Amino acid sequence: MMKKISIIIADDHTLIRDGIKSLLQSVDEFEVVGEATDGDELIQFIDTLDPEIVVLDITMPKKSGIEVITEVKKYNNRVKFIVLSMHDNPEYVLKSVQSGALSYLLKNTDHEEIIKAVKAVSAGQKYFSPDIYSIILNGLANPELVKASQIAETLTKRELEVLKEVSMGLSTKLIADKLFISVRTVETHRINLMKKLDVHNSAELIKKAMDLNII
Repeated sequence: MMKKISIIIADDHTLIRDGIKSLLQSVDEFEVVGEATDGDELIQFIDTLDPEIVVLDITMPKKSGIEVITEVKKYNNRVKFIVLSMHDNPEYVLKSVQSGALSYLLKNTDHEEIIKAVKAVSAGQKYFSPDIYSIILNGLANPELVKASQIAETLTKRELEVLKEVSMGLSTKLIADKLFISVRTVETHRINLMKKLDVHNSAELIKKAMDLNII
């Protein structure tokens, strides 16, 4: 009897998880062994269920899909990751591939292509749709895209929140009030952002972030 390909699905939307599960279970050689609703739960399931493949979204509570891939790949090279996302932003695509995903598919991908991707990844191959493959090639040919992805990876969630508010022209006091943090904390985040983006004032910070497509 042929061993089935064990799969965990991770998405915080029940309807999407149910749809993916129904599709995958329609294939005899696939077996869905678990479903996770957030990044922390997914890591626990990977550690206990030891799946061959994980099909996961990028935007999930607690830990993003990219954070999960990066963390798990530090100690487990057996599991293979397929990102299934609504985002075709080059930053997300490049960060997913850099973190170790073998496939990146959009959620409007045909069912047959999702099945092909699972089979290809199970065989140790990479699988990308033509549109996603084009984004990857452009990223490799465009150092600025790669640079943006690498810089964005270093920014914390709070730094990104502060950066967004700075770009909207809010004062330090207003940002502090809006994010429920102290003025001093906002200033610390602003200083750290300027160091990471290698700029010297807020105007340069906003321009650099926009040039790199971080905001």
